[in-house]
Amino acid sequence: MYTTETRIRIHYALTDQMGIVYHGHYAQFYEIGRTEAIRQLGFTYKDIEAMGIIMPVVDIHSRFLRPAKYDDLITVKTTLREFPKDHKIVFHSEICNENEQLLNAGHVTLYFMQAAGMKRTKIPEELSEKLQKYFNG
Repeated sequence: MYTTETRIRIHYALTDQMGIVYHGHYAQFYEIGRTEAIRQLGFTYKDIEAMGIIMPVVDIHSRFLRPAKYDDLITVKTTLREFPKDHKIVFHSEICNENEQLLNAGHVTLYFMQAAGMKRTKIPEELSEKLQKYFNG
């Protein structure tokens, strides 16, 4: 299992009139978490795209438990529970406030695809090698 944590301060533009984070922003929080998870492995999305691979979102689920509010410091915990198989990778996210209360939980499925031709492909070998140590043993 591979897990990372990313902190985000909720700024005014993310909230509605009541000072509550608009539900549509949670997909962005998931993206920030998985982008940083990949970065901590030594890669960026830009690096993966330079390999001729793109990673479109094909499925997203989100469960709202408590609201995040203006000026909260939230933690996005991003986890790969399973080693990516074939062309698919699933990132699980949990978002907590500073009191460690779970606010939101969800998961996002992405496919590895060849940019040229839009055909599904396997995880890039370099990324696979970096992840192996978290799933072996």
